[in-house]
Amino acid sequence: MLEFNSDNLDQMPHLYRINLINSCSGYKSANLIGTKSKNGISNVAVFSSITHLGSNPALLGFFLRPTTVMRNTYHNIKTTGKYTINHIYDDILDDAHHTSAKYDGHISEFDVTNLTEDYKGEFLAPFVKGSPVQMEMQFVEEYQIAANNTILVIGKIDKLYIDDYIIEKDGFVNLSKGKVATINGLDGYAIPELKKRLDYQRPKPQFVNSND
Repeated sequence: MLEFNSDNLDQMPHLYRINLINSCSGYKSANLIGTKSKNGISNVAVFSSITHLGSNPALLGFFLRPTTVMRNTYHNIKTTGKYTINHIYDDILDDAHHTSAKYDGHISEFDVTNLTEDYKGEFLAPFVKGSPVQMEMQFVEEYQIAANNTILVIGKIDKLYIDDYIIEKDGFVNLSKGKVATINGLDGYAIPELKKRLDYQRPKPQFVNSND
C-alpha cells in the first residue's frame, strides 16, 4: 500500500494532488443545481458536495469554492433565495459534466448543452427535465470555512419530486432503479447498483451493560 504524508502532498504536481485528494474520500453525490438570475438568465452547474443535514426540517448543504472569482450559482442563490437540485443520471453524463465549464453569467448552460430546463408552477429556478429526483430549494443560511475560504450553503427542501417507480413502499428512494450517477474525484462517473438493504442495527445483547 502506498503511503503519502503531508510533505509528499505539498510537493506533488498540482494536478496529481487535486485528483488524489478529490477521489480518496470516496464516491460523492452527482447533482445539477439550477438557478436563475434577476435578469432572467438560467444557470445550471454540476456539484459533487451536496449532503444531507437533517430530515426535520429537511435540510441539504453544499460547499462552494472561494468566491474570489464570479460564482454564478452562488450569486443567483444569494440574490433570489431559490434554487433546484437535480440528480444526474446515466443519459446525461456528458452534458452534466460540461456544466463545470466557466461560462459568463449572460450565457445559460442550457443553451450550450442538450439539457432542458423545466419549470414547475411559479417557482423561479429551473429544474432539469428528465432527472428522476428533483428538489425545490429555499436558501436558509451559509457558513464561511476559515481553513480554506470555502462556503457551506444550507437550504431547505420546499418541494420534492421523485419518479414513482424508484420509491419503495417504506419511502426508500432506490436510486439504482433511476440509474442515478455518482462521482469519483472530479471527472469519474459511475452508475451504482444496489446490493442489499440492512436492518436497523442495535448492540448485541451480550455487550449491553444492564446498569446503563
